Amino acid sequence: MNDRMMNAVLFDRYGGPEVLHLSRVPRPEPAAGEVLVRVRAFSVNGGELAARAGRVRLLTGRSFPQRVGLDFTGEVAAPTPEFAVGDRVWGVLGRTSGFGSAAEYVTVPADRLGRVPEGLDLVEAAALPVATTAVTALRDKAGLRAGERLLVRGAAGGVGNAAVQLGRAWGAEVTGLARAANLDFVRGLGAQETVDHRAVRPDGLGRFDVVLDTVGTDLGTYRGLLNPGGRMVTIAFDLSRPAASLGLILASTVHGPARVRFFSGNPKRADLDALAHEVTEGRLRPAVDTVFDLAETADAHRALEAGGVKGKYVVRVD
Repeated sequence: MNDRMMNAVLFDRYGGPEVLHLSRVPRPEPAAGEVLVRVRAFSVNGGELAARAGRVRLLTGRSFPQRVGLDFTGEVAAPTPEFAVGDRVWGVLGRTSGFGSAAEYVTVPADRLGRVPEGLDLVEAAALPVATTAVTALRDKAGLRAGERLLVRGAAGGVGNAAVQLGRAWGAEVTGLARAANLDFVRGLGAQETVDHRAVRPDGLGRFDVVLDTVGTDLGTYRGLLNPGGRMVTIAFDLSRPAASLGLILASTVHGPARVRFFSGNPKRADLDALAHEVTEGRLRPAVDTVFDLAETADAHRALEAGGVKGKYVVRVD
């Protein structure tokens, strides 16, 4: 077998999970400042589902084939000044890199790599790089403080489950919104209160100091649940009504009692090191729903689209 080739998941047209296929492609060569990583696992994220389906084609364009996979864990495959061969690392591909971690190898700028904490299995660890978004949202964007009431919308998902764990560990009173079948899971993460989002109207939830939204719809309604001085952070917007959704976020910066802070995770080493610290201190653990093989990446996409994930769907790369 040609060691300059590798397996990777591609798609040649926009569509459902069935457009994904495993192909042989050239193995990437690291440029100056980059690290070659042998990928051991990655997780499936909502953003790449939208990209694969063509819902953000203004950003992804019409050039094919395109790739999937955003985060990863693995081992350094070639020595660099900062890393030795075999070092266990994790990261998230940057905004300018696009997708591509659904492959046997990936090249990553060195400042986008962190070291996986000792004792953490690389497959399980693949559920955690996206949790850097939860760390940044609660710590930096919202400034969550002990004793405050925190509402996590989408509490069973990849970012949401991490936010529940961190919010509780940092002393907040956590309410998790999820579907009924996932409420026991969310309680097990540490939420003091769990609510079936289909059974209770938002105005029946009470008031909160911080709202973390991972869904993106009805942002104005959830913004209305904030106490005076409250903060709302969203990592999503309504793809079915993008102009109205983004317009509300922008408008909230110039008028109204509370601003909706929107951001997209783009972690570098300091963020990954902060994540590792939370794991090492026992405040955060990986939550893996199901592990798929690389050839089953379409099944992982299909499962996430069906809803009801508890934590993350992880794909193992052997």
